[in-house]
Amino acid sequence: MQISFSPPDITAAEIAEVAEALRSGWITTGPRTKKLEKLIAQYCRTPGAVCLNSATAALEMTLYVLGIGAGDEVITSAYTYTASASVIAHSGAKIVLVDTLPDTMEMDYEALQAAINEKTKAIIPVDLAGIPCNYDKIFAAVQAKQSLFQAGNEVQKALGRIAVISDAAHAFGASYKNEPVGSIADFTSFSFHAVKNFTTAEGGAVTWRDIPGIDNEYIYKQYQLLSLHGQDKDALAKTKLGAWEYDIKGTYYKCNMTDIMAAIGLIQFERYPDMLKRRQAIIEKYDAALKDCSVQVLKHYTDAWTSSGHLYIVRLTGKDEQYRNEVIEKMAAKGIATNVHYKPLPMHTAYKNLGFDIQDYPNAYDFYRNEITLPLHTKLTDEEAEYVVTCMIDCLNSGE
Repeated sequence: MQISFSPPDITAAEIAEVAEALRSGWITTGPRTKKLEKLIAQYCRTPGAVCLNSATAALEMTLYVLGIGAGDEVITSAYTYTASASVIAHSGAKIVLVDTLPDTMEMDYEALQAAINEKTKAIIPVDLAGIPCNYDKIFAAVQAKQSLFQAGNEVQKALGRIAVISDAAHAFGASYKNEPVGSIADFTSFSFHAVKNFTTAEGGAVTWRDIPGIDNEYIYKQYQLLSLHGQDKDALAKTKLGAWEYDIKGTYYKCNMTDIMAAIGLIQFERYPDMLKRRQAIIEKYDAALKDCSVQVLKHYTDAWTSSGHLYIVRLTGKDEQYRNEVIEKMAAKGIATNVHYKPLPMHTAYKNLGFDIQDYPNAYDFYRNEITLPLHTKLTDEEAEYVVTCMIDCLNSGE
């Protein structure tokens, strides 16, 4: 049996909608993209959403909407994928990494508060595996240091404090205290990459909360300008008779979503509730099978949060990298693709070159060294899920 790690779940319905988009004569940003934006905003209970070509673009454009740049600092977790931090470097601001809490992937919230100073303009928490961070503690840290905040543009001034920009690449469909992810942080970025729960092949979206004194249409238009070369009309608006004239408001970027991508998303949106239920069923099957093993698994469903069920992360309690890698090889020999989420940023060359040292992030390293991620996706059959978890138990027992 061959088990892929995370193949896209695409049906004939998505294919038919893409074909219809191709036949429509409109394949770049257009009516399908605008429809998907409205659906996402409604689903997340937010005043607006903008679809872009990646979650990375959504994060980066958000930093620009907030006017963050040289001389500023932005805090994120040492335990994440590079996109959470690389966007900070792109903006010209300084990357500040904080360690995780012991035995978790969550940022150490006390360390987060300690890292805030008068240069801090934003925090990028990461909803890793689809599980929301503790946003109460994040906002409490922001509130505790509010007196140090110095606004850099009108949006920051209206916000009146450090912005919380959620990297929810994994968490579309998750909720925290019965509020949907997308409506909790000041700004939230989602990924619709091919390996994500909800896909548009590539792509992502950003949502935001109301900011008193800032018109939501203004925020929407800022994202449009930033993602379309600073052009004040998109291609769809320019097709109206006599409406060719446009202006370039700034020397900006190109990261819009196309209607071909949005076509996939429109069908995924219809299917998504059932896809989330399927992920939960697989997680419950894995949890039941592994409950008596010497491993630590994440809690995806509690009274405080509901996960999107994006990743099934297993920690091999008390083991090291060599043991973990041997388990990965044993699973591969059985035809099962596994993964590691993540190698902490200070272990990568780019971040070492920026001066980061993994010795300063002992908890992140401790979690990473014995973490393995099992396949979790909606293409898995019950038989395949059973095979995955049975093989995992066999590998663990053979390594004792």
